Formats: sequence, structure tokens, C-alpha cells
Amino acid sequence: MTRKQLKAAAVTILATSVTLAGCGGEQPAAPQSKGPVTITWWSWDEHKFLDPIVEKFNATHDHIKLKAVKQTDLPGAAANLRNAVAAKQDVPCLVKNIGEVPGLAGEGLLEDVTEEFEPYTKKGLYNEPAYAGAQAGGRYYGVPSGFNPSFMIINRTVYDKYGIAPPKTWDELIAAGKELKKHGVYVMNLAGEDPSTLVNLTQQAGGTWYKVEGNTWKVDFLSPESLKAAEVIQQLVDNELVANQTYQDRPALIAYFDSGKMVSLPTSTWQLGNYELNYKKSLGDWQPIDLPQFADAPAFVTNAHGSAILVPKGCQNVKEAVEAAVWMTTSKQAVDASYQEDTKQYAWPGAIPDPSPWVDSAVPAKLFGERRGEAKDVILKAVKSARDPWVVGPNYTGVFTELQDQWAQIVTKKITVHEALEHMQKFTVDDLKAKNINVQG
Repeated sequence: MTRKQLKAAAVTILATSVTLAGCGGEQPAAPQSKGPVTITWWSWDEHKFLDPIVEKFNATHDHIKLKAVKQTDLPGAAANLRNAVAAKQDVPCLVKNIGEVPGLAGEGLLEDVTEEFEPYTKKGLYNEPAYAGAQAGGRYYGVPSGFNPSFMIINRTVYDKYGIAPPKTWDELIAAGKELKKHGVYVMNLAGEDPSTLVNLTQQAGGTWYKVEGNTWKVDFLSPESLKAAEVIQQLVDNELVANQTYQDRPALIAYFDSGKMVSLPTSTWQLGNYELNYKKSLGDWQPIDLPQFADAPAFVTNAHGSAILVPKGCQNVKEAVEAAVWMTTSKQAVDASYQEDTKQYAWPGAIPDPSPWVDSAVPAKLFGERRGEAKDVILKAVKSARDPWVVGPNYTGVFTELQDQWAQIVTKKITVHEALEHMQKFTVDDLKAKNINVQG
């Protein structure tokens, strides 16, 4: 199948799901703007992050003005967006990502901005893998953002204390976990509400749970890549090598990471500043290392799946919204405006092809101690080797919620990873069939 055929088929499928959602196709055409317009931008980031961006944009643009409206949190933003789109009133033109684009587009929440965005794709402004996070069915419903390849940090002091070498493969990480367990130390943390480790490992193995063939979605939660990821997680769980500290109590989580009782964190640049700011005991003990690989990997690969600054259905100034979002995600002015005095960091510009001018600032001064100099190469290697094979289906929002329930049972050893994948296969296929979407699997 050609890329053009795939795109056409996917558009047909997505259009079907939008129609089923009962929200698409009923919106009035957006009027053409005739002068300076105000683009309202919803985000739940703190004002100290939002305001400098808005001030710089407004100081450098005459025909568009940006207005940030802070939301309480992600769930609140999602609820408010659904209400605004349904009521067709006070719809913002830009929203920080609240989920995967295909699912949100399938709900009828997003505007197709392909016509307005594609001219920018020809200018080489974005890292090629970053485009996937803003697409559904080959169409754009927002502007790429948040593309953060993964690497790992380890508490090297604890590793050295017990004579354990930093892991280069997932098998070596499991072996390290078995040694650390003898000393009451967990090798990693798997929070019971967050199945992202299973998702990330499947991506790193080159897998995806959805594909489009012709006019049909193909679903495969039991692919060789999924099972390879499952095997790693099952060994970690079965051997009781991982902690289960929740992400929902952030201070407690950070204190636990700082305690030396858990010593390996898959992470990305945006998280380093928080560790530096909040660790009290382990500053200087950590080391940045390459993300562990599958032992049979033919080449070094890091998982990465970007997101998007969303353009909601009903935005009255799509062209200007896209222009503002492109500026926020690619311009040097925007990156420079994001600098935070407390963390000494810029927002990581992961969606652009070469973020190296900002890599030094992404590395905190104290977290890695004498190993700080190693971080730049680790981060840029992760950027260069990032791949995004991940395709998300139109019902992924509900599927992910179901996966969270299954994950909670995995980490508490009530079910195996394989049993969860079997359940997700049937759940996803049945759900697509119930929505009258062509599916095989």
C-alpha cells in the first residue's frame, strides 16, 4: 500500500469515528479573520512558565495576540474542552495536549489543520519522528510538541556500593535487580496507575498495537514486539524487583527516589530539573546512561512518541492558531523565553531537528556530580536514535483507561502481562466493532 492509499484509508476510518461521536461535521465554518486576533491558549502549566512565552510572542507579533488561560490540571482541561466544544461557546484555539490525537479527533474535539500546517512541514522546522504525535489518519489536528527521547539515570553510588555495573540491556537490568534485591533495594519503580513502561518497551522493540490496512484497523496486542516487552516486565514483577510508588503523591515519590531504595529511572530532559530541585540526599550520586536495549536489538534505539498543541473544533482562527503554535514549538525566541531562573533550564525543544544549543542547560548542575559531563552525549544520542513506530487507534482513549486497570493487576501479580495483553486484544477489537469501525484482530 502506498503512503497516499494509507492516508486516504485512515482518513475514511477517522471520519467514520468522528461521525459516530456525533460532534464532527456540525460545526459552522470558521470565519476568515480580517485583522489582529487573539488566540486563547489553555494549559495547566504554572504562570511562571506560560507568561514569559505570551509576553515574548505579543512583543514580536502585530497581527496575532496570545492569551494564556491556566487550567487547574489535565482532567480539568479535558472536561472544560469537551464542554466548550459541545456548547460551541468559548472554544479556545490552542490547548496543551490532553491525550492521543486520534482518540480526541475521533471524539470530534479537534479541528483538521492540515491545510494550515503542511506549509510549515516543508521548511524543515521539525524533527521527522515528531510529526506522528500530531496526526490522525495522516491528517494534522495540532502542532507537534513534547517530543522527548528517553534515556536512564541510575543512582551510581548505590550501584557501586554493591559492585553492580550499569545495565546496557534489559536483561542486565533484571540481573542487577536480583543483586540489589539482596540488599533491600529496588532496581526500578512501576507505578500501579501508569502502564507507560509497557507502552515504551513495545515501542522500543519496534511494535505498535494498531495499524491501518486498506479501510481496516488491524489490532495486535500479542505481536512479537509486545511479547518481548511483556517478558521484561513479567520478570521484574515475578522476581519482585520493582517498587510500586504512586505518581499521584509527587512529594512522596520524589522523597522515595531520593532515598536510595530505588536506583534506576527511565527519564527525559524535562524531568531533570525537578530532580535537582527536590532531591535532598542523593544529589551528585546519579549518572546519566543510555537507555537499556533489548539484547537482540540490531541497532541502538530509544522510544519516543510526541504530542501536540491541540487545535480544538470550533476554533475561529485556525491559521493564526497554527502560526502561534509553530512559533511556540520551533522558534529560538520561544525557547529562550522559557528559561526558568530557579532550575536554570529552558523548556526542552524536542520537536525541532537540532536541540543541541540548549542541551547544556538541560543538565542540572548538581544531580550528576562529577559525571555531569556525560549527560550531553547521552541526551544527544537519545535524540539521534529516537524512533516512533507507534500508531494510535481512534478508540485509544478508552483503551488506555482499560489498560490502566489491567496494569494495576499486573503489578500486584493478580494477572500476568500476557493475560492483560490477551484481554486488551479482545477489548479493543470489540470496542471498535461496537463503533462500527472496520477491524481485524
